[in-house]
Amino acid sequence: MEYLLIARWVLVYVVLFLLTAPITARLSRHISGYGVGLALPLGFVILSVPAYWVGQWRWGPLAYLAGLGTLLTLSSIALCEWESLRDLRVDRHPASRIDGIYLIELFSVFLLGFGCILLIRSYDPGVIPVGGEKFLDFGLLQTLSRSAVLPPMDFWFAGERVQYYYGGHLTTTILGWLTSTPPRYAYNLSLAGFFGALLAAVYELAGLIWATAGGNRRLAGGLAVYFVGWASNLYTPTRLTLQVLPTSIQRPIINAVASQTGVSLSELRDTSSSFYYWDASRVIEGTINEFPLFAWLNGDLHAHMLGQPILVLAMAVGFIYYCTPPDNRRDRQVLIFVIIPVVAGWQAIQNTWSFPSVLAIGVLTVFFAPSAPRSLFRTPASTPQPSAQSQSSFFDVLRRMSWVGVVAVCITIIAVIVALPFVLGPATGGGSRSLALLPPSMRSSLGAFLLVHGLFILILWTLLLRESRWVFICIAAAGAILGSLLSIPAAVAVVPLLVGSGWVVWTRHEFGYMGVLLIGGTGLLLLVELIYVNEQAGPGRMNTVFKTYAQVWLFLAISSGVALSKIRRRLASTRWTQTLSVIIIAGVMILSGLYGGFAVGAHLDSGPPPGGPTLDATAFVDQRHPESAEAIEWIDQRPGQPVLLEAPGTTRYGVSDTRSRAMYSWSGNPASSLTGVPTVAGWAHEVGYRGQDAYRARVTDVDTMYTGTTGERARLLHKYNVSYIWVGPSEKTRYEQLNMSMDGVRLAHQSGTVRIYSVSTASLPRSVSAGWFHRDCGAIDGFNIQEVGDVLSFLKHFSFVIGPHRTPQLRRIWTVIIALSVDRETNQLLALNLNYCIPVNSRIPRNNEFLHGSDCNSECLIASNKHIDGEPNGF
Repeated sequence: MEYLLIARWVLVYVVLFLLTAPITARLSRHISGYGVGLALPLGFVILSVPAYWVGQWRWGPLAYLAGLGTLLTLSSIALCEWESLRDLRVDRHPASRIDGIYLIELFSVFLLGFGCILLIRSYDPGVIPVGGEKFLDFGLLQTLSRSAVLPPMDFWFAGERVQYYYGGHLTTTILGWLTSTPPRYAYNLSLAGFFGALLAAVYELAGLIWATAGGNRRLAGGLAVYFVGWASNLYTPTRLTLQVLPTSIQRPIINAVASQTGVSLSELRDTSSSFYYWDASRVIEGTINEFPLFAWLNGDLHAHMLGQPILVLAMAVGFIYYCTPPDNRRDRQVLIFVIIPVVAGWQAIQNTWSFPSVLAIGVLTVFFAPSAPRSLFRTPASTPQPSAQSQSSFFDVLRRMSWVGVVAVCITIIAVIVALPFVLGPATGGGSRSLALLPPSMRSSLGAFLLVHGLFILILWTLLLRESRWVFICIAAAGAILGSLLSIPAAVAVVPLLVGSGWVVWTRHEFGYMGVLLIGGTGLLLLVELIYVNEQAGPGRMNTVFKTYAQVWLFLAISSGVALSKIRRRLASTRWTQTLSVIIIAGVMILSGLYGGFAVGAHLDSGPPPGGPTLDATAFVDQRHPESAEAIEWIDQRPGQPVLLEAPGTTRYGVSDTRSRAMYSWSGNPASSLTGVPTVAGWAHEVGYRGQDAYRARVTDVDTMYTGTTGERARLLHKYNVSYIWVGPSEKTRYEQLNMSMDGVRLAHQSGTVRIYSVSTASLPRSVSAGWFHRDCGAIDGFNIQEVGDVLSFLKHFSFVIGPHRTPQLRRIWTVIIALSVDRETNQLLALNLNYCIPVNSRIPRNNEFLHGSDCNSECLIASNKHIDGEPNGF
């Protein structure tokens, strides 16, 4: 186990936490607790944004030093009381004074999450390609460590820049550089760090929301941490409950559950001994329904996970704004016009799916906050501005909405400027994306929807019923009718929460900011039942639900932590009801925690990898693929970003492929994915980034470079500037016959079942270009010839060109002179010289008869022969 590395990373996290804590304290000085639990997510943003911008010019030490310098500068500014400088002294700002015990409490929550993921990953550290995006994520780390500028090179599409949101991987790379950690260890250490930062931020936000309402901060924070860090959906407890039912009623109930949820009967009848952690993430048909524990247990260093601490940071900034007094105009301006746009801009680079959500948090907060939105732009009048809850006039609401619209436009523009290089670059990929209406057949069934979100819906429904019983019942009835009329089953559960929380927040200030979070989460749930992003990254709405539900879980989990604390206080009036509240909370935790017990237990029961626990993400290569391990290490040691030719990461396009699969398997680009050395055509994910035509063309070229003629291969190797050719098991399976023997290609490495050839583009055979030219219309047709065997195909093509169905100019061809120069030893064609003469008003030869001689006049079609490098042959 790499304990020294762990200690170095903990030290960096401690330093980052301490440097950013004064900044969060200054930003949140109007609330108790100072919000220092947000220090790590905010530190990630401050460290990364300047590095990202400097990286557009030069990526490396200068970039991360710019981020570190920015963090130190802002921390110093936050610590100082600038008024004291007038008296030539430096005093510490009162708001920067933080309770040391509270700091230890928050960092302990971080260490809990950090240590939990380190334990799991030390038993399962590998970036294996099966069942996730680890090849993509690790490849991004590797290519970032190799790149000289941003965006980094696309390791699955050589010669082009990455068309993917890579901000979280950029932060990981910076942390790796600060700790002198290679990517194979930084992968797992960063994964654990992001999870710990998420839990600390959740603990802070939920605790502060409940503390401002006079509640127990630790209870709400602890429940929210449990829901985010350990709880699962209801799929696993439902299956286990069905197994313990009496046999007489078990079968009909299982049949009923299967019909209402779409879950297969075989899954529901399985016993707990057949538990598989994957099943709970695929409940709603045609979608992915991940929750945080599943995602981190699976171990991808994926964008939707790395963006979660930043999303919680945005929620917390909204809460700070919500609590800032109306007369503190400057503080509110900094929060809404500086912090929210910067966080949103960085989220666009880190996880573009969350970019609209961060902006929506800012907009919803401004709309529902007690402060009038127009006070952000001009000093309020002497009379206080009416709060959102006190406005009842229709015109007051319209006026407020218009000012909120102005705020939305402003923060969107600023956020786009923050992320401008990404918006103008990687975000404008060639893949087709469009918003589409969701047909009723693709919508979630109510049963499956409740299996995924039912736990939180039950808690939040209970709270709203207690807050406004009859109003909520009326809203629920309206939601049921609306869902039935529009064929949206999920609306039955979602609309009451969306409308009910909005009504309560608007009319009753004591409901607080939790209602804003509820509106955000339920709004996203309803949105994905109406529209989806039609793209090539997955069938139907699979990716839309996947990336949206990852955000929804945070909104609902934090809200449920506060709601359950609120319910407990309502029930604590007598000893009996207080006991009942404890039983309810314990039952909820046990029910939602069953999955974690089975899943984490199964991971640990499988034991550590051979050699003991480790955080080396590539150690599995030596253990599972020893035939390729040495060759991959050899490629990884190559400096810079030379182009590597591998078999394409698809079995769908190109030649007939006998591989069982390429994506999500070892057969798909292991060398480029594990080293960051770019290959010509990697996984078919590139279809979503570049478009199908561009990817298909690359796959065809890769096939030609392995199986084409010498001339074709030479031309394409030169075109893509290939430096190395990988010939391993995957290539030998895809291509029946492989012959790498040609000038400019030599064997550079051989180990196991892999051969690596180096390519010298300067020594590659040079092909000959032949083309027909006319005095007036220029080039008409052309192609390349390299080998003597190609001459026959050339003559066949030439005969086709002069056929009677071609253009009148070409039908006038009368005389043909062919001169060949052949190397007798290699049997390669060195040069080809052609002359075509076209007499004016000549007859068209029948049956392609040619008359030899030179009978050209002013209207003549002459062949031009040049080498591929543009130099004439000399004939």
